[in-house]
Amino acid sequence: MMMQLLETPKQKNSLFNAMNRFMGAVNDMDQTILVPSLLRDVPLEEDREMGGLKSDVDEGDMYSYYELLKSIRSDMEWGVRCASADERHKESMKITRSHSSASACSSISSSSASFSEEEDEGEDEDLQKQFQFHLTGLQGVLSKLTQQANSLTKRYKQELGIGGCGQ
Repeated sequence: MMMQLLETPKQKNSLFNAMNRFMGAVNDMDQTILVPSLLRDVPLEEDREMGGLKSDVDEGDMYSYYELLKSIRSDMEWGVRCASADERHKESMKITRSHSSASACSSISSSSASFSEEEDEGEDEDLQKQFQFHLTGLQGVLSKLTQQANSLTKRYKQELGIGGCGQ
């Protein structure tokens, strides 16, 4: 069982803690749902808890969401490496190389084209804004996924009539 660490108010919004909450919720879901096949063909009621998770999963039953949450946990633990991702990476590398070689030729021809310190600071600020934007988005998604895992666990218990319904 995973040990829960006490969070200070400053740490509450950290990415690390958001990831730990999600991983803990999915681990709890995985330990609670001993027979995942019982989730097949059990429709997701579009209640306020489960209605927020939209995905490419067409079935829309509890089992598909269970598998989706486990898959996301696996991606977080081991990284997102699959054949199609590798192919997209190779393709993007070809495109990047062709653009970078073309830009390298143009930069060589114009030796006066160099970045000033102001442009570097602008790029750094832009990178920081991009990072903060994506970090905020990731934390929001992790929060929703954690709620989904907790809701799925609760719903499984209700379907089987185990545990208190008020948990």
